[in-house]
Amino acid sequence: MSTTWQTPISSFETNRRRVGALKSLGVVSVGDALTYYPFRVTDPVPARALREAKIGENMAFAAHVRGVRVFPMARRGFRLIADVDDGDFARSRHMDASMASLVFFSYRKSYVDWIQRKLHEGALLVVAGEPSVYNDRLQFTHPDILTVDPAGEQLRSRSSEEAAEWDDGFGTEQPAVVPQSPTMPNLKYDAASVPEAMRHVCRPRPVYHANSRISSEHIHESIEKCMDRLCGDEYAAAQAARALHGADASDAQHGEFDAPQADRQARTEALAAAIPDIMPEAFRMEHGLMHRAEAFRAIHDPQNRDGFNKALRTLRYEEALICQTALVQSRDSSRKATATACADTRLKDDFVESLPFSLTDGQRQVIADISDDMARDYPMQRLLQGEVGSGKTVVAVAAMMQAVGSGKQAVLVAPTQVLAEQHYSSIRGMVDRMCGTGEEADENAKSGESQTKSTHHAVVDESGQVTSGNAPEPQNGGQSDGGQVEKLLDGQSNSLPDIPVLLLTGGMKLAARRRVLAQAASGKPCIVVATHAAFSKTFQAPNLALAVIDEQHRFGVEQRESLNAKGSTAPHLLVMTATPIPRTAAMTWFGDLDISWLTELPGGRKPIRTFVVPEANGPLMAEMFGLIRKRIDAGERAYVVCPRIDADAKDADDAEVGSAFDATYDLGEDDEQREQRPPLHSVAEIAERLRSLPQFAGIRIATLTGRDDDETKSQIMADFEAGVTPILVATTVIEVGVDVAQASCMVIFDADRYGLSQLHQLRGRVGRGGTESGAFLISRAPEGSDAAKRLDVIAGTLDGAEIAQADLEFRGAGDVLGDAQSGGKSGLKLLRVVKDVKIIEEARAEAAKLVAEDPTLQGYVQLAGAVLDFTRGNETFLTSN
Repeated sequence: MSTTWQTPISSFETNRRRVGALKSLGVVSVGDALTYYPFRVTDPVPARALREAKIGENMAFAAHVRGVRVFPMARRGFRLIADVDDGDFARSRHMDASMASLVFFSYRKSYVDWIQRKLHEGALLVVAGEPSVYNDRLQFTHPDILTVDPAGEQLRSRSSEEAAEWDDGFGTEQPAVVPQSPTMPNLKYDAASVPEAMRHVCRPRPVYHANSRISSEHIHESIEKCMDRLCGDEYAAAQAARALHGADASDAQHGEFDAPQADRQARTEALAAAIPDIMPEAFRMEHGLMHRAEAFRAIHDPQNRDGFNKALRTLRYEEALICQTALVQSRDSSRKATATACADTRLKDDFVESLPFSLTDGQRQVIADISDDMARDYPMQRLLQGEVGSGKTVVAVAAMMQAVGSGKQAVLVAPTQVLAEQHYSSIRGMVDRMCGTGEEADENAKSGESQTKSTHHAVVDESGQVTSGNAPEPQNGGQSDGGQVEKLLDGQSNSLPDIPVLLLTGGMKLAARRRVLAQAASGKPCIVVATHAAFSKTFQAPNLALAVIDEQHRFGVEQRESLNAKGSTAPHLLVMTATPIPRTAAMTWFGDLDISWLTELPGGRKPIRTFVVPEANGPLMAEMFGLIRKRIDAGERAYVVCPRIDADAKDADDAEVGSAFDATYDLGEDDEQREQRPPLHSVAEIAERLRSLPQFAGIRIATLTGRDDDETKSQIMADFEAGVTPILVATTVIEVGVDVAQASCMVIFDADRYGLSQLHQLRGRVGRGGTESGAFLISRAPEGSDAAKRLDVIAGTLDGAEIAQADLEFRGAGDVLGDAQSGGKSGLKLLRVVKDVKIIEEARAEAAKLVAEDPTLQGYVQLAGAVLDFTRGNETFLTSN
């Protein structure tokens, strides 16, 4: 059976444990294996005799074992010492023989026994490692060792002096069939000859991300096996024939010193037949790139660092071209769709004039851009990026007013009920103010009335849900043509039009939910503020002209696309995010969207002061708690954020925050080091700890987590805002959209375990009322560590773009934006959005040219297939179709 890109590794790998270990890394098929790239390559290891050793510098040599000893250690475990001499190898380098010790430590007796069997007296080894000195003797601790077949080595060693010249250890012989040890039949030799073993240990070696179940070396072996399988039966037969006849020393006498290179070329050609190139040849030649098969060979079996780097560059170009082609096609497809033009801007202009504050220049420009987009007859596709508190909601409401003013419907979708309710309250207040009922609403709020409030024929029941009241029934079979709006705007009425603001959440009572659904389904112009309930089949808005998605990375593409089926035409789309995204990242991940940036903060906002507080510093922690008590006594509020709910929770509210912690960073730690990390603090633990502190005597403390139901969350937030419970201990459920003007203090425990962008988001929850505010980052990170450096970045700047850039440099773009956009399941594994800007720009230009010439890519079949695979595997990567 021929092997293809999709062939499961389990179909030819007989080691079931190896198959399971690879699966744990996400490597299931041959294609998975070849695209499981190394994260670095080692330097070539020089071949040296023991007398040429340089302390602290890696080296490789061949030697015979002269004796093995095993000692039990004082407490537990064993130490194995093998004495070796390099007599033959040293003479080949015209050096005197010398002795050294190979030392191995282990708590497992089985491991020591296995090493002892390999290093039996008289065994011929090739050793690679770093030399040190102990008791005036050269020593190698846990070196790499390969056992060599002595029979094969005797066959190789001929009378010819040329054949015996080992040089730097890279001979011309090809690997032979590795026999079993005659004395220990359960063990196989690692190599058939010393030159073969020297080539193996001296070459630059790729290093892969491994785990406790499989080592980097075994991952490399498996990938090599996959590449050999892809080369096909003819190549395998040729290799078997060569191994059968052998490559003796006469090859050297006949000048066949390039046999390994010739075999490598043949292997690459065989691989190319199974792995056709994806990039157009003209593009590849223009930029000096490798064929795809050659790049896979150079990255997984590097001969030198230059070849490895060229392969990396080639595969980055390939990823960039596939990604950008998919985005260009997506953008072109969206512009062929039909949308309702919303050209009437009068209601939007009235809204802007009614605001009690002046818009920033940035807000005015973005509102104008969105207004122009919505006046077209194809769907707007725009990403609104803004700092925390930069006024994105006002921009979104202005856009929704333009839709309503044109006789259509608009929906704003928020990721949580807490955020949806806050958006609803804010938008309702803006609409009331514009329509002249703001003072009445303010009086109701001051008097605490919440039983029954009316907003332009929309009645809010006691549960806080908006339902339809005595609004007139629409004509034309339930479809509204916006006639009422037109008449009012044309001056045929002395009041502004009826603008119902509806709230739709999954936690609503059934009767209230049905009333809201009925009013939306009537087609009457309105604004709907919703949670995920907007994506359900029961929600229908036949006149939907604008969809606003807040914190868009919390939603999948399928959910956003479901809004297209709500109306008769595709709605205009405005997606918003406060997650800082550098322009280079936005160009990569949101290349099919027009991008707007809000960088100015509205007047009245004071800078947030940020402090890093070592948790071990008791006096400083006490001083911080005392300061928070003073702010609470002054009528302010404090958030305390913890990564876990309770001691039993393995992580934080995973469904809400994604991978927020430093698991997304490559810290270079092994499993044992990770286990030694202190456990994460929990909400339950910290709440109890705060209640016991004298600084907070008499202060009520509340908790809020993702486990709380929607009604409980709403009540907790209401009590916090009212000052009933001025301290709120929560998970990152409060990260987005929570807006309590009196909140001035943010305490984040285990801050060293969060990403920078998330810390920036959490910090933005305070200081929204114009008061002096502070964020306290509680850390257990050692001084000078990467985690401590991350905190220094967040403490040193309030610039979201600078923070995002640093976050991208500390960890991958997929983790900054969330797996739903570009994480581990993404087809992009090598492309770096910070450092590869030039590659992305060149790939973007090439993609635009290819799609313009050939929209369906019929002339580029391999690229079309790769784009299709990328799109199917990354449906949550592409922001729109």
